[in-house]
Amino acid sequence: MLYQLFTIIVPVFICAGIGYVWARLKLQFDNETITSLVTLVGTPCLVFGTLVGLDLSMESLFRLGAGSALVTVVTVAVVVPVLFLAKKSVRAFLPALMFPNVGNIGLPLCLFAFGQEGLALAISYFAVQAVLMFTIGVGVASGQFGLSSLTRNPIIYSVTAALVCILADIDVPKWIISTADLAGGMCIPLLLIALGVSLAKLRVSNLMESFGIAALRLVVGFGSGVLGVWMLGTTAMETGVLILMSSMPVAVFPYLFAVRYNREPETIAGCVIVSTIIGFLTMPGLLYLVFQLSGTAG
Repeated sequence: MLYQLFTIIVPVFICAGIGYVWARLKLQFDNETITSLVTLVGTPCLVFGTLVGLDLSMESLFRLGAGSALVTVVTVAVVVPVLFLAKKSVRAFLPALMFPNVGNIGLPLCLFAFGQEGLALAISYFAVQAVLMFTIGVGVASGQFGLSSLTRNPIIYSVTAALVCILADIDVPKWIISTADLAGGMCIPLLLIALGVSLAKLRVSNLMESFGIAALRLVVGFGSGVLGVWMLGTTAMETGVLILMSSMPVAVFPYLFAVRYNREPETIAGCVIVSTIIGFLTMPGLLYLVFQLSGTAG
């Protein structure tokens, strides 16, 4: 078991560490170009190639998507009263508590822990989170809700195309799947390296407040994931993926929202850093629990 945990965690640490060291050495890293490449090319290809390349039931994919939405609803129901009682800004802190880092950390972990099938299930969870983040998440931070951002989100189109192919039983040519796999292959290492670069550039402010928000995100996320598993009646692998994705630390995008709409960006940056550090430190224990709860321990 210890060796299994080691083989899952170490690649994540190394790739994120490369990004961190790269930034600390002040080597050039065009964050805008890398982010655009991952967002517009790598992630859509990874989503399409993984979903159409595996023989997974639509029931499993929809169950993970439903689990993603359910976990978000439960999280909001729990944390909003806490924010009000603590007299904290809902617009500033709710996006950070709502959205775990399922892209930079969650997808790689599910790939290493559960293989390609686990990655496909994680992508279903991730796709719903992407939709919610760029609609509800942006709306909470900005105070204005709209659906126009969805039309500019390539993940929506790649998920739709994959679902059409699966539902219509379309035999996607091998060269298309191979191209998608090749382009999507750059996504996970770049996500982790970009995470390391971001962590090196962010600065912690209001440490105790950041620690409290970070701990709340991790605890509520794990609890919401366990509740989602119980309510949806998931299979062993679905259980593992759902709990693991729900338990990730604060995502980077809520920090970007905070910067754009001036919602206490320094404190949110601290939440990202502190929750990621805590997440990394507790990752062995989290994976052990996930394996035990899902019955997938090797």
